[in-house]
Amino acid sequence: MAAGAGGHAGFQSPFALIQEIREWFDGPLLLSGAIASGRAILSAQTLGADLAYIGSAFIATQEANAVEGYKQMIVDSSAKDIVHTNLITGVHGNYLKPSIRNAGMDPDALPTSDPTKMDFGSDRQKPKAWKEIWGCGQGIGVLRDVPPAGELVARLAREYDAARREWVQRVLPEVAQAA
Repeated sequence: MAAGAGGHAGFQSPFALIQEIREWFDGPLLLSGAIASGRAILSAQTLGADLAYIGSAFIATQEANAVEGYKQMIVDSSAKDIVHTNLITGVHGNYLKPSIRNAGMDPDALPTSDPTKMDFGSDRQKPKAWKEIWGCGQGIGVLRDVPPAGELVARLAREYDAARREWVQRVLPEVAQAA
């Protein structure tokens, strides 16, 4: 999981992460983090990943088991609306700033949390903050609607094919002309 992923996000750039892993591992490699378009899937493969894991884009689909406000907030937001913090769960993750504001906190002035001092279970009846504070990846700036999941998959495939054709035309124009 690279930097840019929602929820429990990594710290490392996908450029560095994939290269380092490929130094010692030649098996199937899946990349997650800020992937929400067909172009991003192609980019992950170009870096050396075999597969791309997409999370936030599928939260914003009609079938997703997420409240409508969460789905709409994803569509209405972009990478600038994401904050990276360990305050919510004790593990660093990316969260939607508007959801943090809605919970009564200032997303631009969050303290760092000490996970060893966090109480995750003494009051099980009390609602947990992370139920209304929503994780999200940095790739959401390309999302414009809340489609059915099948439509999102078809869109990703079209975007992937278009990005691949565009790359071939730009980098290998003689190959594109022969095709």
